[in-house]
Amino acid sequence: MAALNEARELTVTEATKRGVAGLVADAEHGDALVVTRHHRPVAAVVGFHRLAEIEEAEADLRDLALVLARSAADTGRRTSLDDVLTAFGHTRESLAAVEEDD
Repeated sequence: MAALNEARELTVTEATKRGVAGLVADAEHGDALVVTRHHRPVAAVVGFHRLAEIEEAEADLRDLALVLARSAADTGRRTSLDDVLTAFGHTRESLAAVEEDD
């Protein structure tokens, strides 16, 4: 599976000549392509499986960043559910009495 930094580069003109079917065939075989315009990357063509992997990695990194941020900011102080309920003018009983919307 090719990483984008290892991807084959082709210009917009070359991509046009290759055609959508050719680009899709490369992506289906696991090849990553970077399309450039005036020597600047403007698009990437990757297979759907690779896109799903990238999106999963993005979600994992987001979760990791949240864990690290919470770890760095954790003072060790904890607030009980009853204290939170009291702060908002509720009790466990008043919550239990609330009807759920279906």
